[in-house]
Amino acid sequence: MSPENAQNTHPGEDGPRQGTNAKLVRMANQIATFFHSQPHEDGPAGVAIHINKFWEPRMRGAFFALIEQGDAGFDPLVLAAAPLIKRPHSKEDAIGTGADAARGAPGGKGTAAGESLSEPNMPETT
Repeated sequence: MSPENAQNTHPGEDGPRQGTNAKLVRMANQIATFFHSQPHEDGPAGVAIHINKFWEPRMRGAFFALIEQGDAGFDPLVLAAAPLIKRPHSKEDAIGTGADAARGAPGGKGTAAGESLSEPNMPETT
């Protein structure tokens, strides 16, 4: 394998090597899989919020390039979330970012209400 190809490949879950694009599709679809277990109306926003908060601009740029190419293998829930995902280097706020993030989650929960992302959501029992 050439050094150029080695930089852009990663081991797949089941053995075969996959490129960075395949990994992005898999990651987005894993997020969607979680939100399929939530109420349907929350799905697209949930996927978009997660990607807006945790994917760096370079990842979101590659995501939009794959969306524009068409049929990259994204889950329909990911495609429904795409219009809510912030384009890289956009000055506009998007769902889950800026003022929207500062308001916190529905019901007064989330980091805006003082909850930590690193602490368990359930109280510990002793």
